[in-house]
Parts: sequence; structure tokens; C-alpha cells
Amino acid sequence: MSEEDGTAYCTTAGPAGPAGPAPADGPPYAECVLCREPTEYPESYRGITLCPVCEWQEAQRTACSG
Repeated sequence: MSEEDGTAYCTTAGPAGPAGPAPADGPPYAECVLCREPTEYPESYRGITLCPVCEWQEAQRTACSG
């Protein structure tokens, strides 16, 4: 399907980008910027860090509606 027939696909990446940061091997973990729970990312990771729950909820909020 293409834009010619009125349909298009969402091509935006999630909050972490297309691939996302690599998970941490172990503690210390960065805390989620929304709920302050531990994330799967190292403390040294720069940028917005979200726990798996908040990351999923953010993906739901930003998903394309069909």
C-alpha cells in the first residue's frame, strides 16, 4: 500500500530511537524519568531512560492510529 491509495505507514521511531540503547550488564541501573523505578539501562546512559512499563505505555501513546 502507498500514499497514492490513501494509506501510509508510520515510520517514526520510539523514544530510544530505532535500535535503542544496549541494556546494562548489571547494577547500577538508571532510574525511570517518569516513575523513578530502575530501568534496564546503565546509569551512565545519557538521555531519557524509561522502565519497561513506562516505555510500553509511551509506545502506546505515540503509536499510529489507523
